[in-house]
Amino acid sequence: MFNNIIYFILVLLIFNISFPGTPPEDFFLSTLIPLLLSWVLFALYSARVFGSLLRRVREGGMDDGVPAEQYQRIGVRLSVLAIIFFALSVYLFNLKQWLNQIPGFGSFSVLQGILALCVFFFYLCTIWYFGCPVYRVIFRVSITRASFIRSNLRFNLPILFPWAALSLVYDLLALSPWSGPGSFINGIYGQVLFFAVLITLLMVVMPKFVQFWWGCRPLTASEKGYRLDLFLKSMKFRYRSLLTWPIFEGRIMTAGIMGIVPRYRYILVTDALLEALSLDELKAVLAHEVGHARYRHLLFYMLFFVGFMVISFGLSDLLATLALLFPGAMETLSGSESRPQTLFYLFMALPMLVTLLVYFRYVMGFFMRNFERQADLYSALIMGTPVFTISSLEKIAFLSGKSREVPSWHHFSIKQRVDYLLRAYREPGLIKGHNRFVLRSFIIYLICICSLGYLLNFGPLKRQMGYMVIERVLNREVLKQPHNLDLYRHLAVIYQEMGKEGEAIDMYERIIALDPNLAVALNNLAWLLVTTSDDALRDPDRALSLARRAVRLKRSPMFLDTLAEALFAKGLVDEAIRTIREAIAGAAENRAYYEAQLKRFSKGLPDAP
Repeated sequence: MFNNIIYFILVLLIFNISFPGTPPEDFFLSTLIPLLLSWVLFALYSARVFGSLLRRVREGGMDDGVPAEQYQRIGVRLSVLAIIFFALSVYLFNLKQWLNQIPGFGSFSVLQGILALCVFFFYLCTIWYFGCPVYRVIFRVSITRASFIRSNLRFNLPILFPWAALSLVYDLLALSPWSGPGSFINGIYGQVLFFAVLITLLMVVMPKFVQFWWGCRPLTASEKGYRLDLFLKSMKFRYRSLLTWPIFEGRIMTAGIMGIVPRYRYILVTDALLEALSLDELKAVLAHEVGHARYRHLLFYMLFFVGFMVISFGLSDLLATLALLFPGAMETLSGSESRPQTLFYLFMALPMLVTLLVYFRYVMGFFMRNFERQADLYSALIMGTPVFTISSLEKIAFLSGKSREVPSWHHFSIKQRVDYLLRAYREPGLIKGHNRFVLRSFIIYLICICSLGYLLNFGPLKRQMGYMVIERVLNREVLKQPHNLDLYRHLAVIYQEMGKEGEAIDMYERIIALDPNLAVALNNLAWLLVTTSDDALRDPDRALSLARRAVRLKRSPMFLDTLAEALFAKGLVDEAIRTIREAIAGAAENRAYYEAQLKRFSKGLPDAP
């Protein structure tokens, strides 16, 4: 499931960053035939690799655990290939353009996304169809191809429930009066708050719908179920229900827990696990799942998703800004051709895809492995011995045909888990030590994610990058319109914001050369010349002359303040005080600033605030 979460995120990202232009005239030739041909190639390749593995398994030339590892690797390889074929359908076969033509789909991104995901699921169903025979042999289960595909669909679709709910709410908000340019929901604070609140609500209530979707049934009616329920109650653990998990017809040996609050918290156990394990081993498995709840691991997972969202918002803005700095980028985006725009967005999204893989596989994967270790240790602690936890792990690995030696990105290997449990038995302080290690790691993560989120979304880096793009655009427009004073003025202001005082002064000089009576240019240049920190640029005499000319043209409080600053810099304190008082008398706003100026002039303080 964890791999598929990443796959679905990648697919939705690929689909959403494509630019839907006008579709070609012939749907059959431009889209349908290429889609069918690509699927045929994918199906032939899937049949070949799974068929080859099945022959090797039946010939008995593979060690225990190796076939399961090979099966998983082939599944990952084919899933990645399915993502590539999906990207081709979007970027080369015009899939999004045609979906956009369906009445009503243009206003609802969730509908477009659902149909696009159907294409990807078609590829996944192909993998499951050809993988089923070898799956039956390796994992020693009896299941038909239809049941295998149906079970995979039932197992994976709940991953998309939160996305569908979020997308629907976004679509409805976009059509509502609250979607205006100045609405809170469109800002970074609104986006983060909205996502955090909605994902919390979904994580609270979603388990009730998911357990219904999977067809779970209460387990307490059986003798084992009744005794397991008593065991959970003896731990004073609050939950809604203990359920059988009929996923893959119950033949997978696994258990799970879902739900943050007790009212909607469910513990799931498959029939195969109930049959294979003793009562004490089952208790150890349930204690492991309770450990996840005790340590609030589900809550941590929510925080990880919110953390990625905060990073992705800031990173996408930063990448968009950087991309606009490349020559020809603005021309590409302002053009009418959809294909170059789509390729531009795809190129821009590649770092995002890399960030997503690194974040989930390595950052979140690190915590998932150590969360599993915490749950293992909690199980051994509750049972009073690691024996039952170890025997359940070994038995599950053996009966499932899995390798003891091979870890996954989100689980340590069975051997690593068993070895650590034995070590914890010999070193009782290891449990507290591991808990402290996880806590320290999370604090470091939190500091890093908050710092990076601030830097990308609110810090000076984002501001400076935005200024760089505006500077590039304005300079390009100045070349086209060399006599447009507004362009020069905007460019001078950008230079001021960027701290490029020399460039700003040069720009105001050019404006005054074109129009000597533009009061705002005279005022701004005077302010720069009298307040700059660069002694080579500072010129109080010329600043005073320019400020007097600006005030003669327009006697506004802002211009009077500049004149007062220039007078004060020249040592004409009394005249500076009279001038700033005039500014205060005529000010409708910023009175506090002008009054602070008056106090500074009165005290003879040399530095501007």
